[in-house]
Amino acid sequence: MLILLGLFVAMASALGGFVLSGGSLGPLYQPTELLMIIGAALGAFIAANNGKTIRATLTAVTKFKRSTGYDRAFYLDLLGMLYSLLNKARRESLLAVERDVDEPQQSPLFAQHPQLLNDPLLMGFLIDYLRLLISLSLQAHELDELMQHEIEEFENEAHLPADALHKISDGLPAFGIVAAVLGVVKALSAVDVGPDLMGQMIAHALVGTFLGIYLAYGVVAPLASRIERQTGESVKMLHCLRVTLLAHVKGIPPQLAVEFGRKALHSSERPTAEALENHVRGGSGQPGLATA
Repeated sequence: MLILLGLFVAMASALGGFVLSGGSLGPLYQPTELLMIIGAALGAFIAANNGKTIRATLTAVTKFKRSTGYDRAFYLDLLGMLYSLLNKARRESLLAVERDVDEPQQSPLFAQHPQLLNDPLLMGFLIDYLRLLISLSLQAHELDELMQHEIEEFENEAHLPADALHKISDGLPAFGIVAAVLGVVKALSAVDVGPDLMGQMIAHALVGTFLGIYLAYGVVAPLASRIERQTGESVKMLHCLRVTLLAHVKGIPPQLAVEFGRKALHSSERPTAEALENHVRGGSGQPGLATA
């Protein structure tokens, strides 16, 4: 929703200001200029990227979430689930959660958190490392190195579409100039037309410059930045999981392990210590979490 709202505000401001200043929208409708600019940008995009990046960009652009969903309520639910999971593992051993890990869709524990269960990135990361902890005796530094490496690779791969779109946005103004120059060449080649028609042709040609700059900074660059923001929020969620699991491996009790995870969050999404304690304790107010 915010994506569409932002794009609408940008377009309404640019075109609205033009109309209020006495301009007419009719001359701005130049489909051939648009064809040249978008076609050239698309060709450059295909030439500059491999199949993996092209597919990733198309997927990222066509699957923008209305919101990332990683808000305070989400993290409260996530930390509550981690507490239940780690508490069960601490009381009954890690083998007790093996069935939950092997069949998460049938797990009563995960079934209490449908929003989390439907997040493939979260569940894939969590299940993979729980399987490792169940199967192997890993030291905390070994687990941390492995998780850091996976998060770094995820971040690098997720940034490919944003990087590709940023490069296209850098080139769009130049393609707009190309379209404008071609339009001017066409106008100056028509030596048998009058000055009025010549002026219209040059004005139409200059629309290419406007379109190139507007598409670059009013459409493509904001979409690239939005992908970067969503990637950053996903990475923060993975670090929350990482810190919590590492605390568990180091022998820290579950009620404090989730506090470690809470501290890894941005302040805008971080639930308070009191809210987290009430959530994991079912509102009983039993002691166990830090209050800072």
